[in-house]
Amino acid sequence: MATVKRKSVVPYYACGGVWVLYAALFPLYRVSHFALVALVSLVVFGVMRLVCSDVEEQIVEKPKEEKPTGNEALDRMIRDGNLAVAEMKRLNGSIKDEKVSAYIDRLEDVSGKIFAQIKADPSRLPQISRFMDYYLPTTLKILNAYDRMGSAGVSGENIGGTMQRVEKMLGAIVTAFEKQLDALYGAEAMDISTDITVLENLMQREGLLGDELHGTATATGVESSVEGLGDIKLEL
Repeated sequence: MATVKRKSVVPYYACGGVWVLYAALFPLYRVSHFALVALVSLVVFGVMRLVCSDVEEQIVEKPKEEKPTGNEALDRMIRDGNLAVAEMKRLNGSIKDEKVSAYIDRLEDVSGKIFAQIKADPSRLPQISRFMDYYLPTTLKILNAYDRMGSAGVSGENIGGTMQRVEKMLGAIVTAFEKQLDALYGAEAMDISTDITVLENLMQREGLLGDELHGTATATGVESSVEGLGDIKLEL
């Protein structure tokens, strides 16, 4: 969500008011009359410009339209994911609580990384089916309810209690999103772990791997490290 500053329109309305008021109270048919009103309106405009500050407007950026991939399920995820992230940005601009805003920042970041992983490897799309069908829309529903209640301007038992529950729940929601992202790396982590084990065994068989990689030390290394320390012994 972008913040745009716009000049206040009040000075322009004030100038118009000067002309209307003058025409209603005084004659306005000579050049001098018009010159006088123009001068007064300019003075009023300058004063109102100094008095009236710029107006800040929150503009929700439209999700970028991406080219279809040819995979219907993937295209739907990209479209829904972009809309979800845009809604998080809108809610983050509307909700003023800093702690809640920080949670939304994290949700937005993790969600973007989840979608990026799926776009990089669409075969993992089934892994996030429940995330897309339930967790993500339910989270947005909860945040929207929180936003509406916070804008109600009253602090009753129902509103206050519900908002507190949402605030307490957000930490768990962030953790759930992070676990979903971590799960997408499960297969890759297993492949890397297997590659490391194979490489390690091969290097060890060929005498290219030192024991220190396993957290051990040779007898020579221990003796040299304790030389000159008397009866002090190091146990590894």
